[in-house]
Parts: sequence; C-alpha cells; structure tokens
Amino acid sequence: MIESRIAPYFKELGLSWEITGDEINDFYAYLRGDGLSGSIAQRYHSLLHLAFKNAVKRRLIPSNPCDQADRPKAKQYIGSYYNTEEIKKLIDCLDGDPLRVVIILAAYYGLRRSEILGLKWSAIDWEEKKIYIRHKIIENKAGGTHVEGYDVMKTKSSYRTMPLIPYIREVLLAEKAQQEKMRRAMSKAYSKKYLDYVCVDALGEILTPQYVMRHFKFILRHNGLKNIRFHDLRHSCASMLFAQKVPMKMIRDWLGHSDMSKTADIYSHLNYASKLNVAHTLTNVFGGEVMNIRRQDDEEAKALLTFLFRGAEHEQAEQIQEKSTETLLEAIEADEGEFIDELEKNPNRPKKRV
Repeated sequence: MIESRIAPYFKELGLSWEITGDEINDFYAYLRGDGLSGSIAQRYHSLLHLAFKNAVKRRLIPSNPCDQADRPKAKQYIGSYYNTEEIKKLIDCLDGDPLRVVIILAAYYGLRRSEILGLKWSAIDWEEKKIYIRHKIIENKAGGTHVEGYDVMKTKSSYRTMPLIPYIREVLLAEKAQQEKMRRAMSKAYSKKYLDYVCVDALGEILTPQYVMRHFKFILRHNGLKNIRFHDLRHSCASMLFAQKVPMKMIRDWLGHSDMSKTADIYSHLNYASKLNVAHTLTNVFGGEVMNIRRQDDEEAKALLTFLFRGAEHEQAEQIQEKSTETLLEAIEADEGEFIDELEKNPNRPKKRV
C-alpha cells in the first residue's frame, strides 16, 4: 500500500513541511478518482492514522494530521450467498478442477481466501482430527506480483482450531496423494518451494489469490451458476448456520470474527424468519388475512448442512483469547472480509485470459 500509492503520491507533491488534514483529504480524493472504493480508502486511512499515531507517541510530530482529515465513507456491502441446490451444483462441477479443494474448504468452513491458500499440511492433525488455522497467503503487487506467507493473522480470534470433518479428510488425503503422484511424475519440473502447502497447482506452484478470483468466475460462468464473489462462499456458510438457529457466538467462533457485534452487523439481514414472525404477530393484532409462514429457508439450510457435514462428529474447537490488540495488520484489515479485488470492483478493466 505504501509503495504502490502512498509514497509516490506524497513524493510527487514534494512536501517538505508538516502534512495537514487538507493534504490527506486530497489523497483520499485521489484514491476515489483512481477507482478505489470507499472501504479500500478506509484501509488507507487506518494505515496512515496508525503510522502518525506512532510518530506522535515517539514525539516526532506534535499531533496526528489524520484527526484533521475526513475518514472516507463506504457503502455497506451485503454479500450474496448460495442456497442448497446452488451449493450442491457447484460442488458437483468441481471434479478435476484445480480449485476443488479451495472451494470445498470455503463452503464447509467459511474460511477467508487468504486462510485457505495459507493452509499447510503440517497444520492438519490426522490423528486428533483437527485443522489449525495459523497461516495465510497475501498477494503483494508492489514491484511485481508475488505471494508471501504470514503467520500473523487478521485478529487473535482468526487463530482457531477447526474439527477435521470426515468428508474433508477424504478430500485432503486424495489431494495429498495426487500431489505426491505429480511430484514423482514431473521430477525436477515440480516446484519444491511450496511442498508444505495444500493448495498448489499441478506443478507445485502456490495458487494465487488473483487466480482463485478469476478461475472461480470462470467456473460459475462455464456451468451457468449464479455470479457471486468467492468471498460470498463465506457468507453462504454463515447463512446456513444462521438459518439453523446456531447461536451467534458459535457462528462468530466458526468464522473467526473478533467480536459478536461484527458477526451480528454482517449477517443480521439473513434473519428473515424473525421478520416473518413479527409480520404474523401484527396481522393477528390488526386483523386481516393470516400469513402462511413457510419454513422453506430453514429446511433448505438443514438439508444442505446434512449434505455438507454428513457423518461428522464435531469436536470441541480449541478456545483462544478473544480480546485483540491493536496491530498494523488489524488497522489495514479493519473491515470484514479481504480486500475486494479491484478487478472485481471495476468490471470494465481489462481481464487476463484464464
């Protein structure tokens, strides 16, 4: 973020005096003019604010200029999600596809894209039947696109232990066997750099976040499925749990949110059943035709959960400390979800061939 936009912008201004809120507001206007959304601009604001706050703490500057600037505004994005039949159709389309494991993990566990791509074989305990979410992959576009692995997660609650569902165990063991087969067949042509990573291509190279985004769109388009973001698979997982009246705290722990309000704010729009109950109550009070409250959504979600978690005996996930401390990573990733790819936000930009 610093190398791609912040440093070039202020260096071109040639500022040799104290930066004020006016210059920072102009920078936010530059970001919007460059096609970035309000939520992305907010992350730049968080990064700048934390940097200047640190400078104030070290007595390098007397005050934080970001306090004089206007925090960029963002429209709340309500993610779409798949229903029972759509998830089933998607999974049925994945035989032989390089994203099969990635998509299945997203649908079952609601993991973030960076968490899935950062999953390592060493993080899977086959005997205890647990998956440890401890590592992530980020694509760095400064000075050429490349991926980097980090053991620093979004928040402390992002470090979590998930039960290894029997079906997922079968999928992962099959993937591991396939990778070992390809490594023997390709010999020296097979990359040795990412041997511990679960999500790699046929030559052992790590799957990049950009590739996942582009190829996921290709899968949906090729199979005539509803167009959603890859991150919306996380919403799909949450919507199923929510429809089944899984307590909000359990959904929060499953998704790795830092606090309950974050989960409630994001998924409150899914609670359609409670709104039907209110409408039914008002109808009884004021009179009129009695509403037929259908339970289709709940039943569909139950059927899908049965399909996804068939034969699974969920083990108690490891409890972790929930209170997060302020870090640079939390400031950058303050909002829910990952960075919305600029390519997704601006569909008119040229797309690379899949």
